[in-house]
Amino acid sequence: MRKKAAVLYNKKNRIEWRSHEPSRLETFSDAVFAFAVTLIIVSLEVPKTFTELFETMKGTVSFAACFAALFQIWNQQNIFFRRYGLNDGLTVALNGMLLFVVLVYAYPLKFLFGLLFFDNAYTVNGHTHEMISTPQTPALMLIYGAGYTAINLLFFLMYATAKKHSEVLKLKPVEVFETQTVTYLYLILTLIGVSAMLLAWLLPVEYAGFSGFFYSLIGFAYWFWYSYRGKKARKKFGPATEPAS
Repeated sequence: MRKKAAVLYNKKNRIEWRSHEPSRLETFSDAVFAFAVTLIIVSLEVPKTFTELFETMKGTVSFAACFAALFQIWNQQNIFFRRYGLNDGLTVALNGMLLFVVLVYAYPLKFLFGLLFFDNAYTVNGHTHEMISTPQTPALMLIYGAGYTAINLLFFLMYATAKKHSEVLKLKPVEVFETQTVTYLYLILTLIGVSAMLLAWLLPVEYAGFSGFFYSLIGFAYWFWYSYRGKKARKKFGPATEPAS
């Protein structure tokens, strides 16, 4: 799957692929991501009644959101290794930390999306219970923010490591430029996570949940940064240059 994804993505990519066959490190990473998906699966047991089936199906939307988030992380990790094929000690360590964060935050991610789609309620034996109380909201937003920030920080460090190996990898000037583009994008995303955490900590308890709206800046950050870097790339390397993603 990694190889097919790489071939499709490489058609529009400005950074030449330096790795085409998954390494043992990537194979292990795939196993970890598969285990993380198992942790967030809707249910491991077959429903015995229609009520249980209905409750299970209610979790489909939140499961889809969790799966999409994990798939996005896996895809970005796949793109990184296809681009650079690094297996140095620092890259291996950073990738290991990334996998650790993914596993640790599988359940918090599932809980958060469940909270969003279930309107802060779950049913057990016909009785409705509250998923989280208002005083607990800041802690939840801090936990989610820490995971989001850690993942983007690790990607930032991985791309910064690739930039340091530019001579060994024989990166072309345009590839160095694109590597810098992605590196600083992850730094921007990291700062968004830190800012959202600060809001969750500083806002009154009853408004801490609104810190989640700060993540809506992610789309704007992508648009602004790639527009800015795209203009610089066209000016520096010619009109045919497009920013990496």
